Amino acid sequence: MEIEKREQALQERLEKLHAMEQEILEKEKNLKEKEKAKKQVLLRLSPSLWNELAKWADDDFRSINGQIEFLLAEAVRNRRK
Repeated sequence: MEIEKREQALQERLEKLHAMEQEILEKEKNLKEKEKAKKQVLLRLSPSLWNELAKWADDDFRSINGQIEFLLAEAVRNRRK
């Protein structure tokens, strides 16, 4: 009888853990989807800055847009430190 109660309690815990795991996975999925959605920004640059960024992006095998995003993300990471 005692073993059956313990088994039932363990089964209930397992079901709760499974439900929690599913909730966490759903939240992670939603966060990833939000992260994928990119905002568009109009950015005006001087021709000389544009040319320098284009050269730098080419050296790093990135698009200019990718290079600007990389640089901004790096600046934010450095600011947080």
